[in-house]
Amino acid sequence: MFIAHLPAGYLAADLVASTKDEGRRGLIAVGLIASILPDIDLLWFYLVDNRQTAHHEYVFHWPLFWISIAFGAWAISWITDQSWIRPYILVALIGLLLHMMLDSFAAEIYWLRPFSEFHLNAVKVPARFEWWVWNFILHWTFAVELAICATAILVYRRRKAVFRTT
Repeated sequence: MFIAHLPAGYLAADLVASTKDEGRRGLIAVGLIASILPDIDLLWFYLVDNRQTAHHEYVFHWPLFWISIAFGAWAISWITDQSWIRPYILVALIGLLLHMMLDSFAAEIYWLRPFSEFHLNAVKVPARFEWWVWNFILHWTFAVELAICATAILVYRRRKAVFRTT
């Protein structure tokens, strides 16, 4: 996925935030950040690793890594009786896992690492063009990304209109 992570994160965060009476902006912000956070490993990929390892193989693209962090944060919130933070943990985890679900659509994600090499890649995008980006933009899967973006725009505009009238 190239352009749909942020819009998909918005849609997921908006869905969770619509069930809460307060903290909507914060939940949306956390959802947006979490939906693109796994790609922070692109800094390592380009600046340190010199593109030697596919960035989806790094720990930031391991779902079990994020699940364990969310579980730890949830446990700490339980021990310290900070229940207010749990919706944020939930939105973050949803955004993170959604990122990897979307990546699994046209790239390999190792869902059980470090315990297994099992990976999921729903659609193989053939390498037909010299510049690798064209392979994805001109593949039918890009239409799915455009649909996610269009849906996010529609939901945002609808929410904005609702908040203007209330």
